[in-house]
Parts: sequence; C-alpha cells; structure tokens
Amino acid sequence: MSLEAIEKVTVAEENARKCKAEAMEQARRSTLEAEREGKELMASAAAKAEQQVKTLLQQAEEQAGKRIASLQEETAQDCAALRKAAEAKLDEAARLIVERVVNG
Repeated sequence: MSLEAIEKVTVAEENARKCKAEAMEQARRSTLEAEREGKELMASAAAKAEQQVKTLLQQAEEQAGKRIASLQEETAQDCAALRKAAEAKLDEAARLIVERVVNG
C-alpha cells in the first residue's frame, strides 16, 4: 500500500474517531438536557398538583363550613319549635298535675 493510501486511511480513521466522539458527546448532552427537562416537568407537575390539592381542600373546608352553618340554623329552628310546643303544653300539664293532686 502506498504512503498516500495509508495517510488517507489514517485521516479517514481519525475523522471517523472524531465523528464518533462528537456523536457521543452530543448524545451525552441530549441525555442531560432530557433529564433536566424531565426533572423540571416533574417539579412543575408536583407544584401544580400541590396547588390543586390546596384549592380543593379550601373548597371542601368552605363547603363544610356552609353545611355546618346550615345545620346549626336548622337545629336552632328545631329547638325553638320544640321549646314553643313544650311551652304551649306547659299550662295544660300544670293544670293536670294540680287537678290530680287536688282530686287525689
């Protein structure tokens, strides 16, 4: 093989080695970039999910507060109605007690 052919093969091998090294470096950079983007997406998704949980929890607490207030109002009305009914029957009950005590 001539010296010129050997030099061409040597240059071609060197170019192939450089090309392979550049491809490996590009693949490494691409992998690092993809990992970084993946981590950012995961962090963003986690932050969004956390915010959604906070929002849902706040809404649930507000709904529970409204329900509690509604139940308290209903209970107060029921108690007032029972008290009014009991007061209406109080005179009758007292009369019956006095009648039984007097009549024996």
